Amino acid sequence: MSGMDRKIEKRPWYRKKIWPTLILLLAAIATVYGIVLYPTESTMKVDRNRLTIAPVRQENFSEFITVNGAVQPLNSFYLDAIEGGMVEKRYVEEGQEVQAGDTLLRLVNTALLLGILQQETQLFEQVNNLRNTKLAMEEKRLSLEERLLQIDHDMRELKRNYSQAKELLAGEVIAQEEYDQIKGSYELLQQRRELALRAYEQDSIFRSRQVRQLEQSLNRMESTMDLVRGRLDDLVIRAPVDGTLSALDAETGANKTQGQRLGQIDQRGAYKIRAAIDEHYIRRVETGQTGVFTLGGEEFSARVIKLYPDVANNQFEVDMAFEGTPPADLRRGQSIRLKLELGATEPALVIPRGGFFMAGGGNWVFVVDPSGETAHRRDVSLGRQNGDFHEVLGGLQASEQVVISSYETFRDVDRLVIR
Repeated sequence: MSGMDRKIEKRPWYRKKIWPTLILLLAAIATVYGIVLYPTESTMKVDRNRLTIAPVRQENFSEFITVNGAVQPLNSFYLDAIEGGMVEKRYVEEGQEVQAGDTLLRLVNTALLLGILQQETQLFEQVNNLRNTKLAMEEKRLSLEERLLQIDHDMRELKRNYSQAKELLAGEVIAQEEYDQIKGSYELLQQRRELALRAYEQDSIFRSRQVRQLEQSLNRMESTMDLVRGRLDDLVIRAPVDGTLSALDAETGANKTQGQRLGQIDQRGAYKIRAAIDEHYIRRVETGQTGVFTLGGEEFSARVIKLYPDVANNQFEVDMAFEGTPPADLRRGQSIRLKLELGATEPALVIPRGGFFMAGGGNWVFVVDPSGETAHRRDVSLGRQNGDFHEVLGGLQASEQVVISSYETFRDVDRLVIR
């Protein structure tokens, strides 16, 4: 090897790759740091005409729900078949006005008629037997009274004879034996009268008790006969009250069983509202709460008077009575839309209801910048609601602008650019 030649030392492999590795590591750190401090926002451009923007404002807020109701009679009277039978004649039609006592239907029941005739025959026999017994007791009373009268008559005769015999005996006109005979007859008749009088008194006590019981039995028999005859009257269906015959299910010749519903009469001029409410509010609706509605350009109110706890098709029902003068010319089945208040009116921060609630469930909204050119997603807390507003509990301030239209097409977007 000459003096000009020099040995070149080979560098370690790791010294060749250290700089590229450091560069890549620094780039990765910078990327992560940028993501943490400056997260990437997903942005979407939206035409302003597609958005509904409303301000956040302070309002007097009352929580209410909108419910649908139907006008119904305040009182309805049902017509049931007290006795079964075949419809012989129908006198009225549905929708007619009827007066209390008007004949609506006539039923016929041959088996019932025969049974009543047999019962009447049996009752007549029992009544006759009771009357015969009462007559026999009366005859016995008369016989005892007649017997007492006869004894009293005989005693008066014997008493006169007895008095004369005393005088004759004193004047020695008659013998002692004859006097004793007259005296004995008089004393015997006195004893007989005492026995007859005692028998009459005992019979009078017994007879008065028996007569009273017989008269009570006769009265019961006659009442029973009235009830038996009344069963025939039950075959005639009459209107119990004045009103409108809203239903009548009884065609001529049709057979109706005992207790079967035949029709309905609605009380005239008195109405209520039967409203259906979502079961979500079943614990918040109470009697006394008020609902308002507009009909014919005039506002009316109605008060909850009854709650029905049964839930069907995710709804429960309430009855509401009109407060003050009800609307004129109401009709059964007429639809009414009410705002039912669930709480008292008080100041609150609110935003209008809108389609935004469906996408985010009220947990976030798009808040418009003061420039009006962008809107950023922001978490919020919403509370009560009514048919017009949501109550704002947190996340928004009065005078801020919020997008309240549907978020369906940009539910995963963080920022809207409004064009």
